Amino acid sequence: MKQHPYLKRPKVPGQPPRGRKVIVNEKNTLLPFLLELLKEQSRSSVKALLMHGQISVNGKSTTQFDTPLEPGDEVFISYDRSRKVAFNNPLLNIIWEDDFLIVVNKREGLLSVSTQKVRERTAYHILSDYLKRSDPRNKLFVLHRLDRDTSGLMMFAKTRAVQEQMQSNWNEMITERAYVAVVEGRPEQNSGLVNTQLKENAQARVYVVSEGGKDAITRYKVLKSNGKYSLLELSLETGRKNQIRAQMEYIGHPIAGDFKYGAETSPAGRVMLHAQKLYFIHPETGEEMRFDTRIPDAFKSIAG
Repeated sequence: MKQHPYLKRPKVPGQPPRGRKVIVNEKNTLLPFLLELLKEQSRSSVKALLMHGQISVNGKSTTQFDTPLEPGDEVFISYDRSRKVAFNNPLLNIIWEDDFLIVVNKREGLLSVSTQKVRERTAYHILSDYLKRSDPRNKLFVLHRLDRDTSGLMMFAKTRAVQEQMQSNWNEMITERAYVAVVEGRPEQNSGLVNTQLKENAQARVYVVSEGGKDAITRYKVLKSNGKYSLLELSLETGRKNQIRAQMEYIGHPIAGDFKYGAETSPAGRVMLHAQKLYFIHPETGEEMRFDTRIPDAFKSIAG
């Protein structure tokens, strides 16, 4: 059976580690040398290579930033993926990863991808740095986005082929995407279907139109309510930009804290929308992958 080119291959006993060997041409110290050599990487990711013992000088591993280098010295940068690179970021948790995909839990306030104003404080940049610490050739590919003010589950692809496969078959491969939200007031029905068309204006605000927009379908269920606020579970049948936020405003129950879409209060100091479930068909194995997160405590207490 022919092995898929992206599958991991077992290490051969005695096989030398993968990496890059460079001969020093002039006197220097290690960190400035590495920053110049690996200038396509951020400073933090280069320093992480040192911290995790992936740099050797003349055959000896070192973590010292100021290791002196002389002409003729040999610097080796290990790309051995068997080395587990630590990941610790207060804005992002890695839930699961393999050679094809990476699933994360994003905090509110963090952009998914860069904008003209924000380049580095994004989920994409943080995860790219993490992957490049194992091997600078590693890349990350966007599959979908969460709004800056929305927390919860999202995923990225590790290869262009996986990105193209999943995006071209998104509705078939995503078996369930569910959010929880605290909305102002209580919907008349305990469950329902919101089926509208959406458009976006020049100010990047999405709104409901009677015709000429993109179909947007959301199912909701009331989980708990105290009358002033209600905790809803929301399942997407379409994935339009700002779909839930615009539709909750349209039905008269905007998401708490979402002043852009009609909210009058902010009991938690944030937009109270969280991507809680992400189920999908794995593009390589064909298995259904299911990821769930806890409903944030503030959501339950405010609607309780």
